[in-house]
Amino acid sequence: MDDGLRKRATGAAGAAAAAAAADAKSLADAQRRADDEDKAPPLLSPGIPTMPKGSLIVALLITAIALWTRLYKINWAAYVVWDEAHFGKFAGHYIKRTFYFDVHPPLGKMINGFAGLIAGFNGTFEFESGAKYPAELSYGVMRFFNGLFGAFMAPLAYYTGIHLHMSQLGAILLAVLVIVDNAFCTISRFILLDSMLLFFTALSVYTLVVFRNYQKTSPFSPEWFFWLLASGVSIGAVTSVKWVGLFAIALVGIHTIDDLWDMLGNLKISMKTYANHWIARIAFLIIVPISIYMASFAMHFAILNRSGPGDAQMSSLFQAGLQGIDFSDNPLELAFGSKVSIKSNSRGGGLLHSHVQRYPSGSEQQQVTCYHHKDSNNEFIVEKPWGVETNEDAEPEFVQDGDIIRLVHASTQKNLHSHAVAAPITKGENEVSCYGNATFGDTNDHWVVEKVDDWYAGQALKRIRSLTTRFRLRHKNSGCLLRADGVTLPQWGFKQIEVVCQKKGDLSSTSNMWNIEKHENQRLPPGGKKAYRSSFIRNFIDLNVAMWTSNNALTPDPDKEPDQLVSKPYHWPFLLRGLRMCGWGDSDIKYYLLGNPIVWWGSTATIGLLSLLFTVYIVRWRRGFRDFKTLDEWDNFYFAVKIGILGWFLHYMPFYIMGRVMYLHHYFPALYFAIITMSYFIDHMGSKLPRMLHTALLLATMAVTTAVFLFYADFSFGMQGPASAYANRKWLKAWNIS
Repeated sequence: MDDGLRKRATGAAGAAAAAAAADAKSLADAQRRADDEDKAPPLLSPGIPTMPKGSLIVALLITAIALWTRLYKINWAAYVVWDEAHFGKFAGHYIKRTFYFDVHPPLGKMINGFAGLIAGFNGTFEFESGAKYPAELSYGVMRFFNGLFGAFMAPLAYYTGIHLHMSQLGAILLAVLVIVDNAFCTISRFILLDSMLLFFTALSVYTLVVFRNYQKTSPFSPEWFFWLLASGVSIGAVTSVKWVGLFAIALVGIHTIDDLWDMLGNLKISMKTYANHWIARIAFLIIVPISIYMASFAMHFAILNRSGPGDAQMSSLFQAGLQGIDFSDNPLELAFGSKVSIKSNSRGGGLLHSHVQRYPSGSEQQQVTCYHHKDSNNEFIVEKPWGVETNEDAEPEFVQDGDIIRLVHASTQKNLHSHAVAAPITKGENEVSCYGNATFGDTNDHWVVEKVDDWYAGQALKRIRSLTTRFRLRHKNSGCLLRADGVTLPQWGFKQIEVVCQKKGDLSSTSNMWNIEKHENQRLPPGGKKAYRSSFIRNFIDLNVAMWTSNNALTPDPDKEPDQLVSKPYHWPFLLRGLRMCGWGDSDIKYYLLGNPIVWWGSTATIGLLSLLFTVYIVRWRRGFRDFKTLDEWDNFYFAVKIGILGWFLHYMPFYIMGRVMYLHHYFPALYFAIITMSYFIDHMGSKLPRMLHTALLLATMAVTTAVFLFYADFSFGMQGPASAYANRKWLKAWNIS
C-alpha cells in the first residue's frame, strides 16, 4: 500500500511538473506572439466613427451661433464696401444678361447674380466704390446669401473633426475656431466670392475625410460611391468659384495617389478590383469636376448672351453670337479700301490700336498698342502699297495670301510703320509706330499678309475672310512679324499692351497671329450670321486663356503700397498686416480685415509643432517604440496630419512664386487647414493628459479665442466714430487701424 501511495504521489508530482512545464511553454508562446504582434502591424479596425451622443444638437447649436456672427448688423453699412464694387456689378450683368470679363470662374458670381434677382435688383446700379445703395436695392439679401456660406463652414468643420477621429470636444473646438476668427467673419458679410470659396473648400475636405473612412471599411458600397461622387462635386464647385480651388484638387489628388499606391502593395486585392478603383476615381475625381467646371461656363455663356463691356476679351467669332453685335454685317472677304479692326490671337486678345500720344523715347512717333476696349482708335483702312494706284471704279480687289498692304490709322491718317529702333519695353525687338500721313510715307509702311489658316475655309482659299481667317503681318523691309505678347506698357502707354515687330518671327506663336474683327466696305455685301459661328469648346478655351493672362497681369501697383492694401505671403501666417476695407473718416462705418490673433498665431505655431511631433513619432517607430496601440490609430493620425499640414502647404506656398498682386484674403483657404491643424494638435496632445485636464485645455482654448474675437468684434460688425478710439486694439505696429 505504501508502495502504491508512493507511486501515485510520484505520478501526481510528474503530472504537476508536466502541467507546469506546459503552462510555462504556453506563457512563453504567448509572450513570443505578443512580441511578434509588437513587431508586426496590427489589423485595421473600422474607420467610420460613431457619432457622439447629441451630435446633431451640437451641430445645430454651432450653426445658430455661426449664423449670428455672420448676419448680425449685416445691413449697417448702406454703401458699397471694398470689392462689392466688382462682384455686385457682375451680379448686375447676369440680371441684364450682358457679357462681362473677369479673372475668376463664374459659379460664385452667378450665385451672387441669383441673390440679386431674389433681392429685386434690376441691374442698373453700378456699384461704384463707396456709393450709397439705392432704397429699391435690397443689398442685405445679397449679403445674406454670402453670410450663409460663411456660417455653414462651422458645422462642416465640426463633422470634419468627428470624421478625423477627434474627440467630440476637439471637433467642437475646430468649429469654434472657424466661428471666432474675425477675418472669416468679416469676409463672409459682404457681396464677394470668398465665403463661397471657403465653404466649398471646407466641403471638399469634409467629403474627402468621410470617403476615406468608407474606403477603409466598405469600398464599392453605395455609401462609398456617394462620398466619392460628393468629393468630385465639391472640388469641381470650389474650382468653379476661384482657381485657388485647384489646390484642393491637388490635395485630393495626392491623397488618391497615396491611397492607390498602398493598395498596389496589398496582395489580397485582385488586379481587377485594383483597376476598378482607378476607374472609379478617374470617373468621379477627374471627369465629374471637369464636367461641373465646364457646366458653370456653359451656364455663364447661356445667360450672358448680350453684348457688354467684356466683349473684346473674347474671340471675334464668340462676339458674333452676342445680341447687339453686328458682325453679321461684315463683308465675308477682305478687300482693299475696307475699314477694319484687327484682333490679336494672343492670350487674352486685344485690338490693334493707336492714339495721338507719342513714345517718350525711341522714335518718339505715334504709339501703337493693343487695347481691350472698342473705340474708333482701333480702326485701320487697308490700302495698297505706295506707288500702286487704286481704281475705285473697278470691281473690289480682294486681299490674298502674300499681298503687300498698307494700314492707315483711320483717326489720325498715319501709317502702321516699323523700323530698326528698339521697342520701348521689349528692347530686343523693333518698335512699331504710326508715321506719315495719307500722302507721305515710305516702304517701312509696307506689310506682307501671310495666311495661317481659316476656321471654316481651310488652306485652299487664298483670300482673307472676316473673323475666321488667321494671318500674320510680316514687315516687308525687315522681315519681322507684328506681335502682341501681353507685355504691359507703363502709365505713359495707358497700361495697354505693347506691340512690337519680332525679328526672328515665331511662325507657330499665336502672339504673331491676327484676324479681321470689324469690317466695313460699302461695296461688298454682308456675310450673314451663318458665316460666323463659334463652338462652346472654342469659347471655353478662349475665355480661360484670357482669364489666365489677365490674372497674371494683375501686378502690384506701387500707388497702393502707402495704404497697405497689398501684402506679401510672409505677412500672412504671422498676421503682420490687416486691410482697410473702406473709407476711414470719422463719420464712416469702418471695417478692418484682420484675423483673430490667437487663432492665426496659434495655428502657425501648431503647423510647426505637429510637423515636429510627426517626425518624432517616425523616429521613435524606427527605434522600436510604439506610441499608438493599433495601426488604425497611427493611420488616423497620419491622415489628419496630411489633411492639415499638406492642405496648408498646397494653399499657401504657391503664392511665393506668383507675380500677381496679393491681399490678406488670399491666405484664407490655407488658414482653414491651419485651423484644422491647431485643433487636432491640441486635442491630440490633450488626449495624453487625464480626462479632466484634456477637457480643461480644450475649453480654455475656446474661451481665450472667443474673448479675443469679442475684443475685435467691431472690426467685423463695423466701427463708428474716430479710428483713434480703437487704438488699444493695435497689438502690432504695422496694423494701420488708427
